[in-house]
Amino acid sequence: FTSDVRRRDGNVPPLREKWTLQCIKTSGSLMANPTLQQPSFLLANLKADATTKPLLQRCQDLVKIIDEYPAKELHLIFPWLVESVFGSLDGVIAGWNLRFLHSRSNEYNIVMDFLNPSGPMMKLVYKLQAEEYKYEIPINYLPGPVKACIQEGVLPDCPLFHNKLQFPLSGLLTLNIAFNPFEFFMFNFAYCLITPKVSSTDSAYFVLVDTYLKYFLPTEGSVPPSPFSDSRGSVSAPSPRSSSVSFASYGIHSPSLLKHHIFHQPSVNADPAAQEIWRSETLLQMFVEIWLHHYSLEMYQKLQSPQVKEPFSPTEEHVLVVRLLVKHLHAFSNSLKPEQLSSSPSAHSHTHTSPLEEFKRSVPRFVQQKLYLFLQHCFGHWPLDASFRAVLETWLSYIQPWRYTGEKANPQPDQNRTVPEKWESFVHENLLMYTKLFQVFLNRAVRTDLVNAKNALMVFRVAKVFAQPNLAEMIQKGEQLFLEPEHVLHHRQPRGYLTPGQGGSYLSSRQRVVTDMVFKVKSHVYGLEGQDCQYKQMFGTELRGAVMKLIQIIAQARQTAKRISDHSSEVAANKSFLSWFGLGASDLNNSFPGAEPEETGEYLKKTHEFLDRALENLCQIFKVRLGQLNQLISNLGSLEDDGNSKQLPDCVQSENGLILTDLGRRQIINGLRRFDIHYQGDPELQPIRSYENALLVRLFYRISSLINERFGRHMNALCSRPDFLGRLSRHYLTNLDSTTKLKHSPMSRRMLERSQRPRLSLRPLASYRTILLLLLFYVFGSLLSLGPISSTVLLLAGGFLYGLLMTLFADKLKTH
Repeated sequence: FTSDVRRRDGNVPPLREKWTLQCIKTSGSLMANPTLQQPSFLLANLKADATTKPLLQRCQDLVKIIDEYPAKELHLIFPWLVESVFGSLDGVIAGWNLRFLHSRSNEYNIVMDFLNPSGPMMKLVYKLQAEEYKYEIPINYLPGPVKACIQEGVLPDCPLFHNKLQFPLSGLLTLNIAFNPFEFFMFNFAYCLITPKVSSTDSAYFVLVDTYLKYFLPTEGSVPPSPFSDSRGSVSAPSPRSSSVSFASYGIHSPSLLKHHIFHQPSVNADPAAQEIWRSETLLQMFVEIWLHHYSLEMYQKLQSPQVKEPFSPTEEHVLVVRLLVKHLHAFSNSLKPEQLSSSPSAHSHTHTSPLEEFKRSVPRFVQQKLYLFLQHCFGHWPLDASFRAVLETWLSYIQPWRYTGEKANPQPDQNRTVPEKWESFVHENLLMYTKLFQVFLNRAVRTDLVNAKNALMVFRVAKVFAQPNLAEMIQKGEQLFLEPEHVLHHRQPRGYLTPGQGGSYLSSRQRVVTDMVFKVKSHVYGLEGQDCQYKQMFGTELRGAVMKLIQIIAQARQTAKRISDHSSEVAANKSFLSWFGLGASDLNNSFPGAEPEETGEYLKKTHEFLDRALENLCQIFKVRLGQLNQLISNLGSLEDDGNSKQLPDCVQSENGLILTDLGRRQIINGLRRFDIHYQGDPELQPIRSYENALLVRLFYRISSLINERFGRHMNALCSRPDFLGRLSRHYLTNLDSTTKLKHSPMSRRMLERSQRPRLSLRPLASYRTILLLLLFYVFGSLLSLGPISSTVLLLAGGFLYGLLMTLFADKLKTH
């Protein structure tokens, strides 16, 4: 036992000596059980410390353990340590809560230092990697399509899962995948994102993702070598020798991400970069598989049925991390050296090109298919709210790789920036990313409340991106290549689906170049949508009609936003001095449907600006003439003037009353029509307003009810008189406003009869405005040496004279 715990120099490490003595004391029979090994005590002590010691002390102990203990002893604690950091795969154990750990926390720097790519945790990974240990993951935690392939006995398309299946001893047990330490670590790190939790983009997890991407996929220089070396001085993290399948079998076109020889070079002559490149490949494969590979083409087609339950629903945080990955992959791919980018990547050039440079060249094709299905699912299933902005920006980041070239910003405005011609091949090879997803976005936009400034901003962002000069022409050219008849291609050189990475070359005749591009576009579309896909042209007649429908809805939303803004300005201008004290009454019946509480003032100005610019860009993209647009807007204006709010929204009559149609809902959302909503109950029993005192409202209601009950007959008799006294009584004892409103209601006959009964209403006295006016009146009376009684008599006399004048001139006022 003592020889097992000693180091090579014969000394017992202090930390190990402490745990050794503690184990001897607690067991008492250590020598009696020779089969008991020390690492089990090491794991037991670490688990005990996890519940008693603070994080800083635990990390300090782990640093010493990683430095002092050999890989044989660290092997058994590694799975527990990974689980304690990232949490369990089933979500029961939270771990260190990386997604909730923010820079404001005291533990943030401790965690970041420990999990840094050059930190202690990664050093432990490399230390175990040198001994080629394996760690198993149940296939139940693999992405859905990968799990389905394994269960059906089919080899997954990703080489990450090849030759790693562990068959159980009993057929009742679950199949497992055996990962090496680096793969096991990255799997748990990536899987941490998709467990059901909520966090934000300034969390430790988000920062770690960015750090790992920049470290293992550098835009400048090469991947740093492994910080751990064994006693022989060789790198202890070689590429896995067990893998016999290269990236050549990966992807829909079977594009070779890396040449086969990179994985199988002899160790004597191996390029150090080639030995280290496997970590970059593993990290990228793991991120793409765990974060994006939740949908296959067959699974996506099945999801179109409403009876099929979604296998996976990404969160907003998940999409934000995917966007971070997309942006970095563009920067990584675009960091190719000019001489490497311009040279032909033929079979003869690999001797002069580093593995990392070849890897950069192949990254866009690597992520394309899974990202396309991921985005298409999000577009179709994401709620119609402002959180869709995360999905939208991820899409726009992918289709604009020229934004991440590392070059200095163009001094020209965004709308005048021309897409460089060198990106034409990228547009063609990602045609569906532009056309199909734009069509799906149109379907969302026409069902969205565009009066909301956040939704209007999303429409403006898409229109602004597609309005970039040259981009529409590139998309049209790509569609023409795809629609080129098959029989024309057969007469050209039959090159098959060769890509430059498979021996093809663009340095040939113009005819051969065009043929290559046609095959690339066709293989791209058929690979993502299937051989039986029905392609809809982005600039075809059908889609142009959908765009015109969106333009009409945008024009309607512009008018609605302007009307709401004008109405708000009028209300603000008509407010009295008393409203400064918060005493102004809010008119609930004059609120406009379709506007959110935040959409007032500056928000509505932004909405109008976004929609104006979106209209301009859409007209520029689809060549809509200015006269046609003006005619459309004028037609909308005339329709609104004719109907305005007097017309009800489009409805159908049913047994339960009126039911809104889809057109009616759209009319309400855009503020074109609305229901005339009024309170139809007893005016004395309507809800207490914010400008009323609740205690006084209830008190005055009881007083007026007692008076009305006691003198109700006398009031009826008095108001029934045809003479002047009857007219004066009706002015004070009947509510003409509520009677007029109830006459226009189809369900108000009983309420109308009830409201026409003469009665006294003291509720206006419970208004804060009335109370303040009375207080000011009595203060003014005291300044004039008038007592409370004199002021009250004067107030009643003034009220009587006002009623007398209103009764005398009521007929003339109505005529006017």
